[in-house]
Amino acid sequence: MQNKVKQLIEDTLGTSIVLEKPKDRTLGHFATPVAFSLAKEFRKSPMIIADELAAKFENNDIFESVTPVKGFINFKLKLDFLEDQINQSLENEDTFAKGENKNEKILLEYVSANPTGPLHIGHARGAIFGNALYTIGNHLGYDVTSEYYVNDAGSQMDLLGLSLYLAGRESILKVDVDYPEQYYRGEYLFDLAAQAAEKFGEDIFKEATQFTELSLFAKDKVLKIITDDLKDLGVEFDNFVYEKPLYSKWDGLKEQLETNDCLYEKDSKVWLRSTDAGDELDRVVIRENGIPTYLAGDIIYHKDKYDRGYDKFINIWGADHHGYIARVKAAIKFLDNDPQKLEVLLSQMVSLLKGGQPYKMSKRAGNVILMSDITKEIGADALRFIFLTKKSDTHLEFDIDTLKNNDSSNPIFYINYAHARINQIFKKANVDISSVKDLKLKELDENATSLLFEALLLPKVLEEAFDKREVQKVTEYLHSLSALLHKFYNETKIVDSDNQDSYLKILSMVALSIRTGLKLLGINAKETM
Repeated sequence: MQNKVKQLIEDTLGTSIVLEKPKDRTLGHFATPVAFSLAKEFRKSPMIIADELAAKFENNDIFESVTPVKGFINFKLKLDFLEDQINQSLENEDTFAKGENKNEKILLEYVSANPTGPLHIGHARGAIFGNALYTIGNHLGYDVTSEYYVNDAGSQMDLLGLSLYLAGRESILKVDVDYPEQYYRGEYLFDLAAQAAEKFGEDIFKEATQFTELSLFAKDKVLKIITDDLKDLGVEFDNFVYEKPLYSKWDGLKEQLETNDCLYEKDSKVWLRSTDAGDELDRVVIRENGIPTYLAGDIIYHKDKYDRGYDKFINIWGADHHGYIARVKAAIKFLDNDPQKLEVLLSQMVSLLKGGQPYKMSKRAGNVILMSDITKEIGADALRFIFLTKKSDTHLEFDIDTLKNNDSSNPIFYINYAHARINQIFKKANVDISSVKDLKLKELDENATSLLFEALLLPKVLEEAFDKREVQKVTEYLHSLSALLHKFYNETKIVDSDNQDSYLKILSMVALSIRTGLKLLGINAKETM
């Protein structure tokens, strides 16, 4: 709707405009400050220009009124136009708010946690944000592919095997074990040790010779834990790409980097000249022992990404990876690819409370808060919603007890109650919700018109949320729409009123927007509460 209105105004005025919501909604549904941007060109005051431009909209099919106010031009939509928008939406519920094909292929990589232990609550934020961005993007017509990069090579895999070995000696062989500080800890390792003993026999823990076999076993088991936990949260991936097989390409890439004069040797190490591309320091890509670094693995992976022919690449990383962006983009540039095609979004950590006190960490995972524990305690819907209420790169703190409340303090309950309330109203009116799309709207008061207008804004909200990578705009919109619905219900007689048909049609549109918005966030709207 908003795009259509904007296009009409631009065609009429012959210039591009910014479309806003007026501060005073009684003046109209949209406003533009275009007169201010034209003042210098026309050498007139914005107020005079606004008067002149407003006159161009006489006798149009969309606007009931076009009013200049202090240099702004306010547009009030005709009821017939709003009704036409409702009719199109209700007749095509499955495609509501869908966008046309954008002909842009995007590779979206997120989570990509090392398969060394279960996911903690910080991982959940990136997972939920990435999954919502993926779903919204595809709904809007982008060709988005989701990907998980499995770091199954390097020292962390050796450490995982050694950690499992020690856990097996302690729990299976009942040997006193002194764990080095850097080793992985947690009761999940004891579970894995029991499974390893069943598969290989207890002897595998007697001699420190089969770390590789143990690490491969543990990696596969931990990755299964990770993917199962993500699935419980409603997160699945199109692709899994494994680091280890990609290392076969390293020699060729190293040669290319050398040819481009991007590497040098110092202190028995091989360094990347990343400062030449904006990094703070040059970075090591090959250690003294000849083993490539973690950065080398990322260079190989991103080269592989670019070779697959996507138009854009989006990585969602933890905030602690902020300093890593410049060096990866430097490597991309040195390999003759465009670093501007790579967009890195950061996901900040989360602080959890329970009853106003810090949430207790899980001994099962080695003193972290497990994502699976929180999912089980409050449910996937509540966790997904609360993680999408703030921009991903800002700190998030919430009390999980609040998300168990059946009142307005719990935002997901508040929104679900709005959807369920609409179903209750239809049941009370003894009207099937699918039958109202053919009803004709009568003259509406300001409250009903405002509710109707707000319900039609979801498509534009989705566009802004994806374009700006700010999914919280969707949760904010759904909360605002639900607030209007609750207000309208409390102030208006709906069932058996003279305008029942009009009100029910509007409520049907509200329900569609809530239902669609929640679905794109990975949440199913409640039919009853």
